[in-house]
Amino acid sequence: MIRLGSLAGYPFEGPRLLGGWTPPAKPAVYAILYKLDPEARAETYAVIYVGHADDLSRERFPFNHPRAQCWIRRSGNRWRLYICTYEVPGGLRSHREQIVHELGAVYHPGCNEQHYQRSWKDQWIGEYRAPTTGPLTTGRDPGDPTAR
Repeated sequence: MIRLGSLAGYPFEGPRLLGGWTPPAKPAVYAILYKLDPEARAETYAVIYVGHADDLSRERFPFNHPRAQCWIRRSGNRWRLYICTYEVPGGLRSHREQIVHELGAVYHPGCNEQHYQRSWKDQWIGEYRAPTTGPLTTGRDPGDPTAR
């Protein structure tokens, strides 16, 4: 298992070597990775593509996927490619799409055609002030017995 995403991440199964992997006929989010330095940092991967499918067995894995040539080019060798999958519990297509957008914003995978930015704009919720948004310190000296 590997966790991908922001905060605690999503628990993806894998990584598994893409060559020879048989995809199940299930809906899932998937990530294509490769090892940055297989000898020095054996468990360090780079995410180069994220996607989702209503049926993984129809995605033309391992190397007939429309973006497979990009994966091979980025990794330098088709035998350095790995796949991780996440079957979203009770998830719909819209849930899988949202996870793909989040992963795209976090990892900026070079083989994805669409790229997403993590952003927050003030106009989405507006600006506000509350007593709880002030500084954490009061300016009082904690060693002063009259400061209590």
